[in-house]
Formats: sequence, structure tokens, C-alpha cells
Amino acid sequence: MDSDHHRIRRRVLFGTGAVGLLGAAGFAGVAAPGASAQAVQPDIDSTDVWGARTPNGTNPVIEGSPNKLIVHHTVAVNTEDFSREQAHAHAKWVQDLHMDDNGWRDTGYNFVVSRGGWITEGTSGSLEALLSGERFIQGIHTSGQNTQALGISNEGSYHDGAEPTAAQWESLVAICAFAADQYGIASSEIYGHVDFNSTLCPGIFHDRLPQLREEVEAARG
Repeated sequence: MDSDHHRIRRRVLFGTGAVGLLGAAGFAGVAAPGASAQAVQPDIDSTDVWGARTPNGTNPVIEGSPNKLIVHHTVAVNTEDFSREQAHAHAKWVQDLHMDDNGWRDTGYNFVVSRGGWITEGTSGSLEALLSGERFIQGIHTSGQNTQALGISNEGSYHDGAEPTAAQWESLVAICAFAADQYGIASSEIYGHVDFNSTLCPGIFHDRLPQLREEVEAARG
């Protein structure tokens, strides 16, 4: 059921971009605000929906727009459970890891894309800020870039030949396209964690950045 649910949702996301287009599963495509915006708003489960913990302190709000998007992977197990429930469980796992093991105030990533293609809000407040298009939440994902970039991560580990699922890739394109439109970021300004820090993150996603930038630009119309 979850697989069919996502196929319908993705057809809506990459359709004509008409406001209010409704798929059979009940997901509405919502055009991003602004005369030049073409990307369609993807379905994103907020921290309230997946049951996030309260952050330890206040997540800083930065007025204005980030100037880039940075792609990550969470280095979780590459599960074959593509359900929404698994996406929520993974979001909780990431938050616990970041808050309890790393000692951070909250989930470090602004958004996370599951292997089943479900998108969850990470750092609390990121979704509301994204929808406003006028501010963003300072995450904790890339040293030296957190006040300039939105961090978008992917469930799983993508070294040693591992590949994202089709659903995950398409949802990554969708969230990147919508965020780029909301904030006026050029599609070329999408990077990987390794471009700024000494890390292997985001694995295969870094090799596929040219493809990601191209597909994001196409999704933006």
C-alpha cells in the first residue's frame, strides 16, 4: 500500500504544476508562491507528525534565505522497509543520535528523505520557515556552512556501491527543487557535505550531484 501511495504522490509532484491538483491517494500538489516559482510543494511530515522530542534550547532563526543546499546521508542501515512508519522511526533515531550521542540541541539536518521516499522535517521549525520563503532554521549539519545552507539528508549508507531507491531519489529532487524555488537558490548551488568538510558523506550522492542539479532544474520548470 505504501508503495502505491508514493507512486501516486510522485506523479502529482512532477505533473503540470497546477495549483490544487489532487491525486487518488489524496495528496495535493501545491505550487510554490511567487510568479516565477514552478516546483511543486512535496508532502513533508512535520516534527509534530512524527513525534519529535522538544529541542534542548532554541533553534536559531536566520532571516533571509540560505545560499545553497547541502546533501547528506544518515549512515543508517539500508532498510527494505519503505513505509511511512519506518520514515518516522528513522527520524526519531536520527534525533536521538544527534541529541544524545552528539550533544546537539536537535536533529542537525533541516530535512530527511527516507528510502521509501517520505520526507520528514528535521530541525524543528524548518518546515514553517521553508513555507515562508523568508527565513530558515540554523541546522547542525556542515561545519562552517550552517548559517548559509539548508541541510537535506537521506536515510541510509551510500558507500561501497549502495544506491538510493527510485522513490528516495525522486523525493530528494522534489524537496531540493521546492526549497531552491522558495529561497531563490540556483539549481547549480547544490553540494555534498564532502565539498566543505573532511568526510565521506554523502557517498554516491556526491557522484550524482550533476544529475541532481539537472533534474532539480527540470522540476523547477
